[in-house]
Amino acid sequence: MSCPYTEPIKTISPFLFRGGGVVSALLTLALISGCTDETTSATNNQLTDISEQAGVIFDFEPHPPGSYKLYDITPAPGGKVLDTDGQARDLSEFLGGKVTLLSFIYSSCADPRGCPYAYSVFHYLQNKLEQDPKFNNKVRLVSLSFDPVRDTPEVLKLYAGNNAKTGSGTEWNFLTTSSLDNLLPILGAYGQDVYIDIDPVTKQPLSTMSHVLKIFLVDKNSVVREIYTASYLAPEVVYNDILTLLMEDGLKLP
Repeated sequence: MSCPYTEPIKTISPFLFRGGGVVSALLTLALISGCTDETTSATNNQLTDISEQAGVIFDFEPHPPGSYKLYDITPAPGGKVLDTDGQARDLSEFLGGKVTLLSFIYSSCADPRGCPYAYSVFHYLQNKLEQDPKFNNKVRLVSLSFDPVRDTPEVLKLYAGNNAKTGSGTEWNFLTTSSLDNLLPILGAYGQDVYIDIDPVTKQPLSTMSHVLKIFLVDKNSVVREIYTASYLAPEVVYNDILTLLMEDGLKLP
């Protein structure tokens, strides 16, 4: 979709101002709150609901885990982040030792094919993985905000709700950064472009952002093995890819 006005921020960064009208709230946080009401016994109907609510339709059967190879793409970069307690950490701490799924999000996103969809998929995967003790403490989910101004550690703690978990089970970490100076190198390293929407009349920044949803599958050696966009973020595909990496590490499946 073309935009009537584009103006880059006066710095070299993945952030750009992008013109356009006020983005309609096509999806509210009702989707997020709704996904937290899912039971741990997610069914195929629920999988369909997750995708259809986002307007993403998959008409293929995923390959069985372990029947294919996921190749090394690139080392997963680190960077300065904050956890939901406001503690300074490095992103690399949340990448090694486990199979990790990393997404870039912002908590006020209302695009049904964006952050709310990623949130729903992550929630589904967390519940599904925790149904089998074999996967205990072997998989990590990470949601990193690219809106440090609004997504403070306190805000992200509320956004995470009961999904935030560390230690046993399938941990889900919610991270932000203390400033754009810390955020921009991370976005650049992962090739994650982000656009700040502006009003085409006043030329003033709006509260919305636009971005191409990217989810990174990282192995226990901190190497990116797959990159998903919204059109390929099928929950069962991601689940099978996670299992494929776990099988590489010697996990036996029936």
